Amino acid sequence: MKRILHIISSPRTASSASRKLGNAIVERLKEKHPGSIVTVRDLGKNPLPHLDESHIISFYTPAENRTAEQVETIRYSEEAVKELLDADTLVIEAPMYNFTITSNLKAYFDHITRAGITFKPRGQGLLPEGLLNNKEAYIATSSGGVYSEGELKDYDFAEPYVRSFLSVIGIRVAGVFRAEGQSLFGPEAALETGFKSIAV
Repeated sequence: MKRILHIISSPRTASSASRKLGNAIVERLKEKHPGSIVTVRDLGKNPLPHLDESHIISFYTPAENRTAEQVETIRYSEEAVKELLDADTLVIEAPMYNFTITSNLKAYFDHITRAGITFKPRGQGLLPEGLLNNKEAYIATSSGGVYSEGELKDYDFAEPYVRSFLSVIGIRVAGVFRAEGQSLFGPEAALETGFKSIAV
């Protein structure tokens, strides 16, 4: 049995290739691990607020010293972190928008990047130590063009960013699956290629 956290970030719903690919990954994991529990966080439908100064101050105020207002300010972050800590496996849908991830996925990453909880600072000029080393993630991404190879590869700031971010907090990327080339081959063909690539 696995505890799966399924993170959706596409603003599209029924027409979203990344949602379909992400759902297929989750189903494959459930087949491999019967009885798995799936928690869904749909950032397209329920985005987290972008960080402002009040969030930053509240994050770095010791829990016992936070005011009631500060506790409320970081309520979304606390909920997201708890979901993350409870999960064994993440399925992260990261469709490419303007060469990178959606802003709601970036906001989610900002809320779960918590010193002493998901990472440990190691000093100026050093990467932090990730604290979530017992977790793995699968990334589902989609794009109009082909970015896994060829002349557009250098413009893929989605998959490399998600992979790098997860490594910083200690999460191992177990697989990346793409529904790419939708503008070239058509959405259905691109998605079918993505489905066939799934290995968990």
